[in-house]
Amino acid sequence: MTAPEGRGIPTTVPAGRPFRILHVSTGNVCRSPITERLTRHALAARLDGELVGGLLVESAGTWGHEGAPMEEHAATVLTDYGADPVGFLGRELLDEHVIRADLVLTATRDHRAQVISMGHSAGLRTFTLKEFTRLVRAIDAASLPDAASPGGVAERARALVQAAAALRGWLQAPSAEADEVYDPYGAPITYFRSVGEEISLALDPVVTALTGVPAPA
Repeated sequence: MTAPEGRGIPTTVPAGRPFRILHVSTGNVCRSPITERLTRHALAARLDGELVGGLLVESAGTWGHEGAPMEEHAATVLTDYGADPVGFLGRELLDEHVIRADLVLTATRDHRAQVISMGHSAGLRTFTLKEFTRLVRAIDAASLPDAASPGGVAERARALVQAAAALRGWLQAPSAEADEVYDPYGAPITYFRSVGEEISLALDPVVTALTGVPAPA
């Protein structure tokens, strides 16, 4: 599907400005660290270093544990996927994070509502992760700029967010739970691994849409 043009979303940005992705959960020690580092890992696997530099990936928590390391099981999940957990520190979600983000992907609908309630026209660029996955699956990749074109991957990413925002009212979730990634905090490693798989599966079409490059076989 070729999405209708988004309305109210800026289409011109300073040349060379990177595209910022912000992942949001509650404590910023479980879900959003996993999502942040898996996104970085997937982007690095599909793009060369110069193109990867056009996408900056961060995370924060609505009740973030400022300066805290990620949960041990979360780090284990990242290692399972070959991603790097080293050096992560939790952050509390601040206005400045939302203001500079071009795309905010949240773990749940409640997180999405909290981000939007902060203002800054965030509603046009804030989705749950699974919601965004559902929307990008419906977007015709041929309608997006080539990541290798002038403006590169950042221009493609901005066009993708516009298209997803325009489609949001057309493609509803089959159930409320379908857009949720539930919190594994305090759960055993087996549950963390199931959440990690859930996140990885949701991220794959998103990263493919962002880069135009499918996952390595």
